[in-house]
Amino acid sequence: QVQLVESGGDLVQPGGSLRLSCATSGFTVDYYVIGWFRQAPGKEREGVSCINFSDGDTVYADSVKGRFTISRDKAKNMVYLQMNNLKPEDTAIYYCAASPVPPELVMTNYFWWGQGTQVTVSS
Repeated sequence: QVQLVESGGDLVQPGGSLRLSCATSGFTVDYYVIGWFRQAPGKEREGVSCINFSDGDTVYADSVKGRFTISRDKAKNMVYLQMNNLKPEDTAIYYCAASPVPPELVMTNYFWWGQGTQVTVSS
């Protein structure tokens, strides 16, 4: 059974940091790209970052470049999103998802999704 399970969401003050985790199981993650997407209230879901699990190639949305870092742990089949200098506009539900094609933040490429984890940035 394919599973992607996000964790690590929390309430954090502006300027703070969080690390999100995506635990994968039920498929050979080496053959996939794992992406992070987010959806804020009243807004469409948007791509944040993705990583080719095999070679570590990464892509970032312009809005998070220099603040967020995606990484993976091959031994644990985990993908992480380190988020620094968080801003109120980063508030959203964050989802991880799997895609079989080269790393791109194109939502329709991703066909397995987790349930999401809530990140709230507020003072």
